[in-house]
Amino acid sequence: MNTDDLITNITQWANDKNILYLDNAPKQSMKVMEELGETMGAILKNKNINDIADGIGDILVTVIILSKQLGLEPNACLEAAWNEIKDRKGQTVNGTFIKNE
Repeated sequence: MNTDDLITNITQWANDKNILYLDNAPKQSMKVMEELGETMGAILKNKNINDIADGIGDILVTVIILSKQLGLEPNACLEAAWNEIKDRKGQTVNGTFIKNE
């Protein structure tokens, strides 16, 4: 299944569950952070790669729902981020990319 189909399915699921309302965005933001924390815990505990992949998927689902609640298209958000970083200069130090100012 391609990304556009997945976004459509996730959006429909969220709509069916009555989640897609702007008023729910603060709670959805907290859900994004919850899933991120769970995934970080799995990474730090060297859990099974399938658990980590599931966590990353959960993060993506929550971010897609959040973007839709805010009236944004996930692909447009991703493209905007890509356009911002694609020519960024910097270096990786101890596994973290540090951009030049």
